[in-house]
Amino acid sequence: MMLFYLFGAVAVVASLLVIAQRNPIYSVLLLIASFGALSGLYVLLDAPFVAVIQIIVYAGAIMVLFLFVVMLLNPPAEEIEEHRLLGRGPMGLGGLLAVLLAIELVWALTRAGGESGAFPGGSVSSVAEIGRQLFTIYAFQFEVTSVLILVAMVAAVLLAGRRSPQEQRELAPPGGVSGARAPREE
Repeated sequence: MMLFYLFGAVAVVASLLVIAQRNPIYSVLLLIASFGALSGLYVLLDAPFVAVIQIIVYAGAIMVLFLFVVMLLNPPAEEIEEHRLLGRGPMGLGGLLAVLLAIELVWALTRAGGESGAFPGGSVSSVAEIGRQLFTIYAFQFEVTSVLILVAMVAAVLLAGRRSPQEQRELAPPGGVSGARAPREE
């Protein structure tokens, strides 16, 4: 039971830090930590296959893709400005909702009775059966997903390569087009 609370706390804290970070690279790394904690929770629920898929698919593939896109796009630093939602009224409402959520969470965790926590048996009996279905019945959907991810990566590279007209003027050499020679005066 102690491991459940540990993994749960790591998942919640890492998830909160994801949205609190100003640096997107740190946010992506904290999201990977949150996915790792979720994987630990799946292991505690006797679902090792889901835990491994959580690490391979989310922390491995998708987060590496996010990190690649974030580093490729190289977003500028965020400027801090006063926002209307940082006023006294919205912050008070947010604080009230947070306190109500904490009260509800304590009530849900301490109430007696309720569900037994046992999950019904799944419709798939083994990992081999999941693989067989994935690469036979659902092969087309699997390949479409692969192509979609590939198109997203190519689009990210193309978007990162575009420059605004102002940036193009700033990067252009003083003589005009690079590689073009000025006419010789004789």
